[in-house]
Amino acid sequence: MIETKAPQTDAYGLILEAIDSGIYRPGARLVESELAERFGVSRTPIREALQRLETQGMLSRDGRSLIVASLDHNQLAELYMVRAELEGLAARLAARHATDEEIRVLGDMVAEDHALKDNPTALARANRRFHKQVHLASHNRYLVAQLELVHRSMALLASTSLAVEGRGETALAEHAAIVEAIAQGDGDAAYSALRQHISKAFETRLRLDAASLRGR
Repeated sequence: MIETKAPQTDAYGLILEAIDSGIYRPGARLVESELAERFGVSRTPIREALQRLETQGMLSRDGRSLIVASLDHNQLAELYMVRAELEGLAARLAARHATDEEIRVLGDMVAEDHALKDNPTALARANRRFHKQVHLASHNRYLVAQLELVHRSMALLASTSLAVEGRGETALAEHAAIVEAIAQGDGDAAYSALRQHISKAFETRLRLDAASLRGR
């Protein structure tokens, strides 16, 4: 069987996906030769991808090495603040512009994701899909592009807040409220529901971080 190598231009996306999926977590060291071997591409596109990710703040320097960046408390607060505003806007626009088909897909996602509520890793992936679908339902390409940047930075969080006991079920109830507001065409309610959802996620994140500090 002939192994098909990934296109050279995919190096950036491959590394980004590896960070997003948790293969490389904050603090992990990225080595050109190891990445080239893992992804089956030459070192030149890997080097270019690493430089791009460093420029975007996804990687930082530790001496001569590049490591996956981490977010301090202030960066985390800033990220969630921007995310809440932009996602709220996406929900408001989705309430105006989402098609019947898009609303049905959102509703189906919430219903199907209940089967994942005890699997934080799978639920986190489903959560990203749900939010992405809300972004697309806004039918505003510039907003979608900005939210892509925000969610890229979310990959720098070491763990998911959905791992906290009970958060998965609560988050799904919040998703259902967002979909209901969008389905009703109520932009204000959709905006508020999504902002509250992000606020609860941030609060859970802060409690999770505080608990980890106490455990040290």
